[in-house]
Amino acid sequence: MKSLEEEIKGLIVEALMLDDVTPEQIGSDAPLFGDGLGLDSIDALELAIALDRRFGVKIRAEDESTREIFRSVATLAAHVAASTKGGERP
Repeated sequence: MKSLEEEIKGLIVEALMLDDVTPEQIGSDAPLFGDGLGLDSIDALELAIALDRRFGVKIRAEDESTREIFRSVATLAAHVAASTKGGERP
């Protein structure tokens, strides 16, 4: 069974159609925005929708913690795990 971080890396590549990036190339602690993976606000919206569909986790743009949640794969995985009691599917 894949780890939650690996599953999120695959979801990022799939949902954002990153043809030139593989899940293995995404570092768990690497920034998703700016100098890291280079995602933008539209990518964040699409990723939030994909996370909701896959895990039933809602991430709202107006929440103060949103920027920290989207900092890296590790922070996304921690949020999903906390929101779903260990990353279990709803």
